[in-house]
Amino acid sequence: MATNLVILESPSKALTVKGYLGTNYKVIASIGHVRDLPKSTLGVDIENDFEAHYINIRGKGDLIKEIRKSAKAANKIFLATDPDREGEAIAWHLAAALDIPVEKTQRICFNEVTKSAVKAAIKNPRQIDMNLVNSQQTRRILDRILGYKLSPLLWKNVKSGLSAGRVQSVATKIIVEREEEIQKFVPEEYWTIETQLTGPDGKTFRVHFVGTEEGKMALSCEAEAKAVAAAVNGQPYTVASVRRASKQKNPAAPFTTSTLQQEAFRKLGFQSQRTMKVAQELYEGINLGSEFGGTQGLITYMRTDSVRVSADAQNAARDFIVSKYGAQYCPETARVYKSRAGAQDAHEAIRPSRVELEPALIRRNLTPDQFKLYKLIWECFIASQMESATLNTISVDFNAAGYLFRTSGYSVAFQGYMAVYEATEEANANDHEPKAIKDIRLPELEKGDKLTAEDADLTQHFTEPPVRYNDASLIKMLKDLDIGRPSTYATIISTIITRNYVKREGKAFVPTPLGKVTNQLMEQNFPTIVDYGFTAEMERDLDKIEEGDAEMLAVLKKFWADFSQQLEEAEKNIGEKSIEIPPEETDIICDKCGSRMIVRNGRFGKFAACPNYPNCRNTKPLTPPEAEKPEEAEQTSPEEEPKAKKTPVIADFKCEKCGGDMVLRTGKFGSFYACANYPQCRFTKARVRDLGAKCPKCEAKIVTKYGRNRTVFYSCERYPECDFSSWDVPTNETCPQCGKMLFRKKGKNLLVCHDEACKYSREVPKTAAEQTEE
Repeated sequence: MATNLVILESPSKALTVKGYLGTNYKVIASIGHVRDLPKSTLGVDIENDFEAHYINIRGKGDLIKEIRKSAKAANKIFLATDPDREGEAIAWHLAAALDIPVEKTQRICFNEVTKSAVKAAIKNPRQIDMNLVNSQQTRRILDRILGYKLSPLLWKNVKSGLSAGRVQSVATKIIVEREEEIQKFVPEEYWTIETQLTGPDGKTFRVHFVGTEEGKMALSCEAEAKAVAAAVNGQPYTVASVRRASKQKNPAAPFTTSTLQQEAFRKLGFQSQRTMKVAQELYEGINLGSEFGGTQGLITYMRTDSVRVSADAQNAARDFIVSKYGAQYCPETARVYKSRAGAQDAHEAIRPSRVELEPALIRRNLTPDQFKLYKLIWECFIASQMESATLNTISVDFNAAGYLFRTSGYSVAFQGYMAVYEATEEANANDHEPKAIKDIRLPELEKGDKLTAEDADLTQHFTEPPVRYNDASLIKMLKDLDIGRPSTYATIISTIITRNYVKREGKAFVPTPLGKVTNQLMEQNFPTIVDYGFTAEMERDLDKIEEGDAEMLAVLKKFWADFSQQLEEAEKNIGEKSIEIPPEETDIICDKCGSRMIVRNGRFGKFAACPNYPNCRNTKPLTPPEAEKPEEAEQTSPEEEPKAKKTPVIADFKCEKCGGDMVLRTGKFGSFYACANYPQCRFTKARVRDLGAKCPKCEAKIVTKYGRNRTVFYSCERYPECDFSSWDVPTNETCPQCGKMLFRKKGKNLLVCHDEACKYSREVPKTAAEQTEE
């Protein structure tokens, strides 16, 4: 009969551990927490030093009785929950719920679920760490007070069923602020010039304009670009300089929780919750069969802030690298990575438990998701201990009529760590400099060589607005702001989506009207709660409690002193007034009146409707079947694009550069017209929609244009000669004061005159559909 009891929180981890221990050990799973604050009441006595009232979680009564019975029969009880704050708190709650005597309680931790790690932990038990427990309790009490005190205000003034939270409100704010940046963004025109040179050996290659001998030069309009082209066309291109260099490129550190979530999103397309779910499975144990030692954990603990790895793991990786790739791929000394300031360094970085278990060897034992994530973790760790890569770079400048053109590239002289893995680099949408070309093939060139060139190709561009956040960039931002911790990133994202503060459009996060209104209410009445610095400071206070450098009660009292005052003021200021949630706008343009359509709820779900109802009764399905999409609509957003057709659509105008046909093409951000003679002619022209409205500055037509992230704005067709542009929708109504056209304010029931001397505005009565929705 078993004389020792081991309690873990996860059934799958319990099954793995059970296989490592003998018949003297009984292994049981608590299936997470067994006690928590009550759901129906605050559960915290604020006046009595924030005393928490914990109760057994409903539905766990039978499980608690079973564990208690086993505990009474055991000589020793090992609490083997996860090695973090939450795991420590579960162990503490288990001891309390089971009435386990202190002398029988043994707390054990292991960073990886392997036989050696589990047995080593059994030999080195400790007492429950109350600093860790109190850090978790403080977080739980803070979040409970915030939720219970703020949520009723949201129910009363915005919408029932809403919640506010310490971190979720800040995450929503980050996304709302980015959307505001996008909406305020005004595209700026710029031009690039490229041409093709022919070397002495007949090889051709492309070069791009960078400026003059004095420095870089930006081309902000067509006239400037044409002036440069006119100067260089027909002129020889003289080699001004040839720069060759060799540089070292170092591998990235092994994964932390945040970098794993970011890279899994970029390389695998995994959302944060999917990444953590699969990582949990790899950590808790996979049955690899008798060939590879049965059931065992494949990676170390996946909630970590540290890039540190043990000396044993380093040595195992180095031995593997030498045997697999050769001694030249292994640096003379082991690579040591330094965690960022303030990082919790209790756990190692995320790495494979056994480097010899190559992904390909155990692929048949893993699900597709498990294989992909394990391969990513394994490759990153092995690469992190390998030799640097050596790159040979070349950059050649050419002078033509006093203007400089450049081509640059690189080749890999020694792969080093790149033979195994290379981290994804972040893209910059407004980086106008062409990237260096890998394995560039250039003729032998010396300073003073003269080359012939084709006529320069001119291309018009517009700067792009900031990119919306996705899983990877939001987690990086939270990390940079020191908000949230490894165990919370996925939960934060899940919460703001579940609460409908944010929605996904493709891979990007977009704030909903509800999210915008809630954020506005929080910023106006609880600025401290959604302040980035305050939230980061609270996280640091929790860290200090964990490290024994701060007291739980002092942190709670400090928080309540400020928050209770804000709460009292907010209740006075907000009162009983109801805050209207504006209708959600789409990027679908009404093909009858040109307005931006909005989302409405009908008997059969959501649909797009014209905001000018009842004057315009146009409606559209939000996700029309592919067959119903118009083949040749005047202007389409990216998701409305017709599928590629075998017969190209030819425009009713010619190429302005070479006189050839212009054909309809589909790109990443929508449709556009391109010269049919590509690549000999690279002229393109935006595809726009005529709204039948006149520009208030020059009387030319106003057209609809699409920016990045599918944002819609309205611009004069003569841009850049006329710089008029607006986010507001032009209408057919005229201003009663000055006679100029009125615009419907974006996202509001308001008509405004854009004449600064006039400044006329009036509210538009709510439509019947809007009144019905209320």
